[in-house]
Amino acid sequence: MSGEREVLTYELFGTAMRDLARDVAADGYRPDIILSIARGGLFVAGGLGYALDVKNLHVMNVEFYTGVGETLDMPVMLPPVPSTVDLSRRRVLVADDVADSGRTLKLVHDFCRAHVAEVRTAVIYEKPRSLVKCEYVWRRTDRWIDFPWSALPPVTAGADHPDGA
Repeated sequence: MSGEREVLTYELFGTAMRDLARDVAADGYRPDIILSIARGGLFVAGGLGYALDVKNLHVMNVEFYTGVGETLDMPVMLPPVPSTVDLSRRRVLVADDVADSGRTLKLVHDFCRAHVAEVRTAVIYEKPRSLVKCEYVWRRTDRWIDFPWSALPPVTAGADHPDGA
């Protein structure tokens, strides 16, 4: 991996969502549900939901990364797990911000595949080492990615307040 970074701004995020939506639409895929992988996938699912006029959005919480470059041995689904009845016989678009190792996407894709009519994946970034090759990718990179929603540390009481209170 190179020392350079990909920097995604909120403006570029808007461009990425429209481009991904155009790719999905041009492919003739019309998802019934967009399933976001929390947390980064929440932004992607919302953007694609508006761009594709899909109102049925679901969330799947998966824990894998515990810090910068630190992961659990395997990704773990956290409750509540989506009801398979809600997904049954539906066309599902799984949305996430990045397919890095692809292990999280594979877990969610495999879970869906057993219950849905069709499942496809959409990400902003896909890395070459990803186990899952996504159908819809805005950019491919091997660089570290700075996302606008995680570039700054979490806000705590008094943090970032103009008068320090």
